Amino acid sequence: MRNAVTLILRIAVSAVLSACSALAAELPPVEALKGQMGAPAGAVAVYEPHLSVGDRHVAIRYVGYPAVDVFERILGKGWQNRAGTVEFRALDGYVSRLPVRRFLKEKAYLVFARQNGAPFTVDNVQQNERDVPLAPYYLVWDNVSNPALIAEGARNWPYQVTEVTLVTLSDAALLPKGLPPRHREGAALVKTHCLNCHKVNGFGGEKFEGNLAEIARDFREAEFLRLLLVPASERGDSTMPSLSDRLPEAERRRIAGAILEYLRAVPVLP
Repeated sequence: MRNAVTLILRIAVSAVLSACSALAAELPPVEALKGQMGAPAGAVAVYEPHLSVGDRHVAIRYVGYPAVDVFERILGKGWQNRAGTVEFRALDGYVSRLPVRRFLKEKAYLVFARQNGAPFTVDNVQQNERDVPLAPYYLVWDNVSNPALIAEGARNWPYQVTEVTLVTLSDAALLPKGLPPRHREGAALVKTHCLNCHKVNGFGGEKFEGNLAEIARDFREAEFLRLLLVPASERGDSTMPSLSDRLPEAERRRIAGAILEYLRAVPVLP
């Protein structure tokens, strides 16, 4: 029954998004992937964003394959020309959607182990979680040789990844008729910072129920802004990440304000 409900929800979400899935692939077990790749996995050193706080960078060495090589094996040659977005789905309902062009410009890896043999887990410091399983696959970025990636924090590092899909998406659900143009930036910020876990009008992740536009309207302004900036200050047991502490404080507050203004302004679709 649960599988049937999940399928119905995914079909409904796809309709709302006007998303056309070009090609989807369930990631194979690690040993099967090794056989398909035809080459040994390599080690990659990254600054682990789930462990790094402020100016303290924690280096971890993982084992895996370049993401573009995996895509070519499981999605086929020419994958980069078939759609504009790569969608990653995780066991916990987290959904990450990243532009295809980003993978052609920056180095990303699908990893499945730690090089030193330690458990394939991580402490998610900002979300008050310890020993979080990363398997079966974890998308990591080479932020050691590209420090600009550090400012993003962990939002584009999905773990427990089971499925990769090439999709073409429409933002129609986020920018419905009647939304003043000045809120377009807020829509983009919500898409960047909130919709891996939450949904607005059906667009987003599957980790939490409810329409974030409706949820935000139940909060007083000061409470919601604190929830975005320091989640634990509003809810001590919150596992929600704060806006990246790698950004200047004034920019974090500007982003939080724009997000709230958008969520209060966007028409709520049935």
